[in-house]
Amino acid sequence: MISRLLSDLRAKQALYSQYGPPCSLLKAALADGTLANVLFRSQEALSEAGLSPLALIPHHLNKLLTGCVIGVRARFGPGFVLVHPIGVVINSSVRGGNHIILESGVVIGDNRGKSPVLANDIFVGSGAKIIGGVSIGDGVRIGANAVVLKDVPSGSTAVGIPAKVLA
Repeated sequence: MISRLLSDLRAKQALYSQYGPPCSLLKAALADGTLANVLFRSQEALSEAGLSPLALIPHHLNKLLTGCVIGVRARFGPGFVLVHPIGVVINSSVRGGNHIILESGVVIGDNRGKSPVLANDIFVGSGAKIIGGVSIGDGVRIGANAVVLKDVPSGSTAVGIPAKVLA
């Protein structure tokens, strides 16, 4: 759990350093979203250890304290960043790779028993929705308020309602 959390913080540090002076790890740790990441990684570790009933404690704390709801069985690789966790809702059966950045109000949800699978190096803008059994490829950018209902190929950007891949 600690190594994944450190990877998450380093990814947040790198993100914040892109747009100005270098960001320290401490500043990244004190920024919005870190508590949601800590609670998510705690619930993930408990769930992976077969302690799903105990994983409900950080799950409910996350919902109460940060407004972020991530299913107990959801899994994300290292470098998972919740920039602003308020309104983020992720289904338990969602699987995500490494270096996934989510802005506020993002919903990644199930439709008819099928959930999205996210590859690596993905950015999802504020208010975006990714619904159903879609695959999101490596290096994808999803624009704010986009509604993704179809697969998005690697290296592309999806925007709009319903989302369309930009050429």
